[in-house]
Amino acid sequence: MMKIDTYAVFGYPIGHSKSPRIHKLFADQSGEIMEYLAQEVPAENFTAAATQFFAEGGKGSNCTVPLKELAWQYADQLTERARLAKAVNTLARQADGSILGDNTDGVGLVNDLTINHGIRLKGIKILILGAGGATRGIVPPLLEQQPSEVVIVNRTVGKAQAIAADFAALGAAQACDYTNLPGQRFDLIINATSASLSGDLPPLPKSLLHAGGSCYDLAYANRPTAFVQWSMSNSAIHSLDGLGMLVEQAAEAFYLWRGLRPQTLPVIALLNAEREFNNAKQ
Repeated sequence: MMKIDTYAVFGYPIGHSKSPRIHKLFADQSGEIMEYLAQEVPAENFTAAATQFFAEGGKGSNCTVPLKELAWQYADQLTERARLAKAVNTLARQADGSILGDNTDGVGLVNDLTINHGIRLKGIKILILGAGGATRGIVPPLLEQQPSEVVIVNRTVGKAQAIAADFAALGAAQACDYTNLPGQRFDLIINATSASLSGDLPPLPKSLLHAGGSCYDLAYANRPTAFVQWSMSNSAIHSLDGLGMLVEQAAEAFYLWRGLRPQTLPVIALLNAEREFNNAKQ
């Protein structure tokens, strides 16, 4: 009997993850024979769990919060984008048994913005809220699109300054705290914190978004997040959350593992339709 290639997503908690569903849809669509499991792995068990998974024949895994930095340390080799991000969300076992670490978050975001929503990034001014690991993963791919400026804002400005300094050679990256925002305007505002899921928002001036500007929350939920609601109330052309990014980063991982690029738009449409159904029931 042919052994089915096995993949998994590691995280803690993991029960909410849409990744198994997404990768099953990709496999069905492309005719690939594979299984994709969700494994609840707390940080202190990550190394042992990953080692066991690959020793038992696992082909690749995704790693979500709070494991991305640990996966970066675990990998034997790193792609350039993972090296820059200092975080890994995708592990792939190579032919020689070594483990390659990649970060597909940033390219997933850029693909969703530019391909799925037609948002031009070249020459625009971008603001990123937050200076955590999620920001590190998205800044390099955003700078590759040649915006006029990327500004990282954080309550602890030193963290934002550290990220801006790390990537200054890639493009115009700046840092500030929230007291510096009044009087500034941006074409695209990205929320890279998870705070808006619990209804929290930093102090954002109402005039922060240029007319015709867009907003994107890396987090996603069945209902609009607090940041998406703020975006809509400030007349953004696009008020988006991270569901499209989730699918696009998964597609990049699928390509790394299987050498095939799945069609993402049908999967995004299906997941969005299910969210609307869930909202209707609530």
